[in-house]
Amino acid sequence: MWITIIIIFYVIGIISVISAVMNVRTSQGTIAWVIFLLTFPYLGVPAYWILGRSRFHGYIVPRQSGDENIRKQLQYIFENLNPYCIPSSEISAVGLAAEKLVDLPYLRGNSVQLLIDGNTTFDNILAGIDEARDYILFQFFIVHDDQIGCRVKEKLIKKAKEGIKIYFLYDEIGSHDLPDSYKNELRNAGIQVYDFHTQKGSRNRFQLNFRNHRKLVVVDGKVAWIGGHNVGDEYLGKDPRFGHWRDTHIKITGPAALAVQISFVEDWSWAAEKFISELTWKPVAAENDNKKILIVPSGPADILETATLMFHHAINSAKKRIWIASPYFVPNEEIIGALQLAGLRGVDVRILIPDKPDHLLVYMASFSYFENASLTGVRFFRYTNGFLHQKVMLIDDSTSTVGTANFDNRSFKLNFEITGIIADSAFAVEIEQMFIDDFSHAYEMTKSDIDKQSFWFKLGTRLARLTSPIQ
Repeated sequence: MWITIIIIFYVIGIISVISAVMNVRTSQGTIAWVIFLLTFPYLGVPAYWILGRSRFHGYIVPRQSGDENIRKQLQYIFENLNPYCIPSSEISAVGLAAEKLVDLPYLRGNSVQLLIDGNTTFDNILAGIDEARDYILFQFFIVHDDQIGCRVKEKLIKKAKEGIKIYFLYDEIGSHDLPDSYKNELRNAGIQVYDFHTQKGSRNRFQLNFRNHRKLVVVDGKVAWIGGHNVGDEYLGKDPRFGHWRDTHIKITGPAALAVQISFVEDWSWAAEKFISELTWKPVAAENDNKKILIVPSGPADILETATLMFHHAINSAKKRIWIASPYFVPNEEIIGALQLAGLRGVDVRILIPDKPDHLLVYMASFSYFENASLTGVRFFRYTNGFLHQKVMLIDDSTSTVGTANFDNRSFKLNFEITGIIADSAFAVEIEQMFIDDFSHAYEMTKSDIDKQSFWFKLGTRLARLTSPIQ
């Protein structure tokens, strides 16, 4: 019997090796899985089929689909957006590359409001929900049944009773502790509620490594919110362990809200297996503003690694500075190389990360990047005023990004994310001032911060870095 079991494991291991060779996106990852599967098939086989894939199967990105019916629907949407599309001559190299990556246009006619921290963000979102006249699209990675979760629930139920159509989407892993009673209250009020269901489909059944990490709200196709906050009291600074929770969201008014809506509809079509037909697709420009915005949905169903390529190109294009804030800084070697080259050519490269960890492996791994990167002029700052969770980037004096994507392998390859690229100098000044305030609550790391650590701590950082592909 044992011989039979061993043979079965090795046969499955060989099959898994073939799968890894065909599907794993990097040569380093492929080699690691091949060695693991052939050397320790008893551990490697279950690990590979639970954690090994970086391509999400079954989810069809309509913008990349060859289906004629889908293309006709998108053609109608894009025809409405066409008056607000920006000529390529007016778009930066970063913007042009990102447009091609996501098959969505850079759009003018928008206003953007910077929302700093939880109370400001949720007061703004709830006020916007109050203004809804037709429908609300609501999607978060984490939804808790706590004080802010109850405020959201009560507000949505109130709007549903007014006859507003509401679509509520959450990630089943991120919101694993959301009770059925919460969801049933929403459903009983007529709200459509679905989890994203990353394990749907025979090829995804055992995959626990994918997440829908998007956080967005759309009201009537006119206003949208995206950013780092989830629905939970800790995001309002009420967790005694973390205290102040430093996070950033943006409110978008104008045609770019429809690009956020496209992202939601794609996710909803996967989760609910039906298309939402009763949505507005006619853009309404913001009053007295004309900001240029590109919405970048990215995820493991994309043909290319959208998030990786977007950030890589942004770093390479920086001439004066690139400031990055991310709670999880565990990038791949290509991103580290791009940051080092930027530092060597005189770009002001600053990385702002938390000093207080919420994930120990990520915290440990982030130390391992400092030593080599700092030799090229890359500067690391550790935020001390609570926990830093924002995902923001400032490129030179004209381009900013705010969204859900972290600087780690998970956001680059395994998570569904959404990022707004804002090409506007006035908004970049707002982001700059926000960064300056954040840097005033941070200390800059030096070589002595690493040198004074014990051998075991340094070893731990190196080992933690090895786990970066699944962090």
